Amino acid sequence: MEDDKAPPPPQQQPELAGEKRKREEDSTDAATGDAPSASPAASGEDAVASGSRHPMWKTSLCSYFRRRGAGAEGCSHGESCRYAHTEEELRPRPDGTWDPTSERAKKLRKVTAEAEEEVTLDEQSLDKCLVGLPRGWTADRLKGFLQDQGISYATAKKKKGMTVGFVTFESVEQLTHAVQVLKENPSGGKEIKIADANRRSNQKVHAGGPADNGTAKENGSSPATPAGEASGPEAVASSKKSARDAVTPLAHMSYNDQLEHKKHSMAQILKRLTRNARKACPPAIPLPNWIYKSKEIGGLPCKLEGIMESPIVNGYRNKCEFSVGYSLEGKKTVGFMLGNFREGVTAVEEPVNCPNVSEISCTFAQMFQDFLQSSNLPLWNRVDNCGFWRQLTVREGRCSAEAVGLQNGESQISEVMLIVQVCLTDVDEAVMKEEFDKLSAALIQGAAMCSPPLPLTIIVVQDHKGISNAASPDCPLIPLLGPKGDKLEGEAEDKTRIHDHISNLKFSISPTAFFQVNTLAAERLYTLAGDWANLNSDTLLFDVCCGTGTIGLTLAHRVGMVVGIEMNESAVSDAHRNALINDIKNCRFVCGKAEDVIGSLLTEYLGSPQQHIAASESNSVINDTSKNEDTIDCPEDNGENMNISTEKNDNGETERPRDISVNLSICAGDEERKGDLVDQVDKEVNSSPNEHNKAASEQNCGEESSLNDESTDTTSAYSSSIPNNNVLAASACQFKNVVAIVDPPRVGLHPTVIKALRTHPLIRRLVYISCNPDSLVANAIELCTPTSENQEKNKGNRGWRSMSAAGLARQRTKSMPNSEPFIPKRAMAVDLFPHTSHCEMVMLFER
Repeated sequence: MEDDKAPPPPQQQPELAGEKRKREEDSTDAATGDAPSASPAASGEDAVASGSRHPMWKTSLCSYFRRRGAGAEGCSHGESCRYAHTEEELRPRPDGTWDPTSERAKKLRKVTAEAEEEVTLDEQSLDKCLVGLPRGWTADRLKGFLQDQGISYATAKKKKGMTVGFVTFESVEQLTHAVQVLKENPSGGKEIKIADANRRSNQKVHAGGPADNGTAKENGSSPATPAGEASGPEAVASSKKSARDAVTPLAHMSYNDQLEHKKHSMAQILKRLTRNARKACPPAIPLPNWIYKSKEIGGLPCKLEGIMESPIVNGYRNKCEFSVGYSLEGKKTVGFMLGNFREGVTAVEEPVNCPNVSEISCTFAQMFQDFLQSSNLPLWNRVDNCGFWRQLTVREGRCSAEAVGLQNGESQISEVMLIVQVCLTDVDEAVMKEEFDKLSAALIQGAAMCSPPLPLTIIVVQDHKGISNAASPDCPLIPLLGPKGDKLEGEAEDKTRIHDHISNLKFSISPTAFFQVNTLAAERLYTLAGDWANLNSDTLLFDVCCGTGTIGLTLAHRVGMVVGIEMNESAVSDAHRNALINDIKNCRFVCGKAEDVIGSLLTEYLGSPQQHIAASESNSVINDTSKNEDTIDCPEDNGENMNISTEKNDNGETERPRDISVNLSICAGDEERKGDLVDQVDKEVNSSPNEHNKAASEQNCGEESSLNDESTDTTSAYSSSIPNNNVLAASACQFKNVVAIVDPPRVGLHPTVIKALRTHPLIRRLVYISCNPDSLVANAIELCTPTSENQEKNKGNRGWRSMSAAGLARQRTKSMPNSEPFIPKRAMAVDLFPHTSHCEMVMLFER
């Protein structure tokens, strides 16, 4: 019976196909019966053999029309084309839809999308979000707009550059009226929509006090949400993350697995350098050999020589910044945020089981948290940008590694600095002083009651009024507790410094100065950089972004002279102080942004690149043999018409006055004068440290720190006409080797710095220490990519905001002056941050 009811499929397929085609034609005629009549050209017979009209007749636009917007003239299909050539000819399809490329379909999609965007508002929540605001509006402009529309509200906020604003209404009536007004009166022809907004967890519980019956209805959460329980982004963060997960995401892995993971990540990042350098290379110039050889080493620009492990894995951080805020349960907490503020997360959790934080830092964080429970001043609110207590920073100073074994990092901590960041805006001075006295007493007593007692050297308060907790170095500091007897001869007593040790050198650290967070691993890092730089007594070392001078000072005994550049004035002061503490006399530190001073310093010590290019060309023609072939040519001894008071480069630009006679005599190879001048430099550096530091502090950032005016009879004949800052510069001419070591922040080197290092022919070796390998790749593209003689002017690119750092670097190589590129030689990863995904990278460039 079943076989009779269901005939074999092969016999029924032809009939079904014909019937289906017939039904489609009938339905098409019925659907288009009311449609406007087609044009004569469109009503022609179809080319189908049966003579009947195609079911999709005139339901799609002709490809010719879509390309050029023309009529049937010129259509390759002829007069019998079954496709529509205008919007008027177009007919709906059998299923009732229109050609997706037609204007009717686009309008229908727009209407449908607007209908889908209509959202239902929760009238129990009076916190709303206005969507579709102009980016240029500020909070004042939004308030003015609401007042002009007659909309009443409690608070209104908006940041410039965002299309979203936040408004809190006082009643449901105000909310209903606002929805109706905004729907009827669009701004600039565009309707501003109102959507629900979720408050942060700290506002839900603490902005207006706990809600009745354990709910927080008035703060935007549903009645079923208990008070203190997070919702939205913070609920997701709380279900997935703890402070340990947020701060040390690799802590669940063994340390060997962490090293392998980081080594693989560094290798993948380095491969991007090869790919981008290949793309950036001009078409008329052959690819460098190192790009061809990269195929032999898996696409790497140079050999990755492994990863150097940290000598201490747990509790290695000498600086911990603890945020102040509310936990997911609504408790005042000192610890780490569970996510980024941009992700909507403001919850803070205690640093429990964070292996990179020392027990001493955790103990002080707990002391500060206990103090905040009874404080009358509010915590900082990251949404409203108001409050008093903001952040606690714990800086630890370790004694020399020789005194204590490397494996026990806790026992090395001998000094502790506590930096309490606050906002003193609208706070009564008497109340503030009382709170500070209570805080100092609580911290001092808590440190003394621990067993064994914890070291507490300095307590300092930092006044910061910015939105982010990242304070500028010039923020006011208020010392509450300081060491006694920390005073150098001829210098005022400084109560805001602790000390640390690297390579048996003692370093003074101010509250805002940069210092590597892993001291023991930093020793290995600096030793590696010095070994790769091939240093010797004839080396002039430029330490770019030197911080407190740690790199330059640890390598000073291996070079002839060090010139450090740092923009942080307090860090430069620390560097001068560290040189005096360790009796190092061949270092000079300059305060200023690297991009502002690098050009003038290279010209001062080495001469301008144009002068050396002209000298090399002249020597190649004349083939004149110098007296000392290994000595670097003086910047002044390569022009025909030299003037002692002024000099000009190849572009005809007049440079600042310089003394020539002394440098010429030194470059001639007079070793006696060389020795006398070095002795003079030592005396200049050590003659009056107080005057030296005072002069450095009086100068603005960007100017060179001055040496004093003291001179001796030995070199008075040679240095009387030289500005004091040029005494060290004069001695630079005798160094055979010029090396640059750069240790920039995470954003990398400024393009001006890269251009100066790339275009100066005397810098033959560069060691790049990077805490962000992505920025290293971008900088290396500019350093290593060949350039053509016909450089392109930087015309700008409107799409630069959406370009990657490597893409921007490729664009900048087009305007790089023609110069010899560097070649990547060696690379090694150094793990300064165990249990985290971050890793330092050291890379050697030569040419």
